[in-house]
Amino acid sequence: MTIDPNTGLYFIETGPAGAPSIVFLHGGGIAGWMWRYQVEFFKENFHCLVPDLPEQGQSAGVGPFSIDFAADKIASFIRSQAHGGKAHVVGLSEGALVLVDLLSRAPEVVDHALCSSAILRPIPGQNFYTRGFFKISYRWFMAPFKNNDWWIHLNMRGSAGVGEEFFPEFKKSFQETTESGFTNLMVNALHFRLPAGLEKVNAPVLVVVGKMEYKQMIQSGKELLAVLPNSKGVMVSLGQGSSLAKEHNWAMTAPALFNAALLSWIEDRPLPADLLKL
Repeated sequence: MTIDPNTGLYFIETGPAGAPSIVFLHGGGIAGWMWRYQVEFFKENFHCLVPDLPEQGQSAGVGPFSIDFAADKIASFIRSQAHGGKAHVVGLSEGALVLVDLLSRAPEVVDHALCSSAILRPIPGQNFYTRGFFKISYRWFMAPFKNNDWWIHLNMRGSAGVGEEFFPEFKKSFQETTESGFTNLMVNALHFRLPAGLEKVNAPVLVVVGKMEYKQMIQSGKELLAVLPNSKGVMVSLGQGSSLAKEHNWAMTAPALFNAALLSWIEDRPLPADLLKL
């Protein structure tokens, strides 16, 4: 178990000494295990750093979670663990929100960025989703079912759209999620908005959304493009048999496309033709 002494965050580290660093920021309610296919692909030529975000995974004792708190922790983590104190940073979903905030708070630690599915706009019924709502949701729909494989499978397929190969890790994350962690995550994710200062970010940022995602997510991507001066926007479309969840979690459901896009972006090469313009 590796703990960064400056932040208390658990992390996995692979790759050659001296190689450029890539930091992978996972989605909400899970942990760094979601980047399995990316670490396997990039570890030969890149220094891969995969932290568990605050109040999640093996960083469960670091908290309470907020987007600002997590962004400050990741900035410190990059300064202490990335080669040269700077890294390419990849964020998906909750990790994308942390990345957006990181760009506004500490842009100097980011080389290139891939920001996938950052929700920055209010969703319908926003005011209904209070801390109390999420506490009750946890008590009714998570706490009683932590040993129910059928229910965990249903959540994995429905909300995440990921394959059976991730079930052991998904189940562990489901079982380890606390009421506090779940509530803090959901409230912060739903109320995070475009932060100030992004217009000063010089790092190249690839903004990604799924074609089947909610219009608020697609609009959020366009908001980022409008303010980030060195950005490009693309849409993921996985074709027949796809779903919102599969396109949202394309790092796990379409890893070959994700890896090709990330490698092309950080090497300043043309992106895969399968990606649509946002």
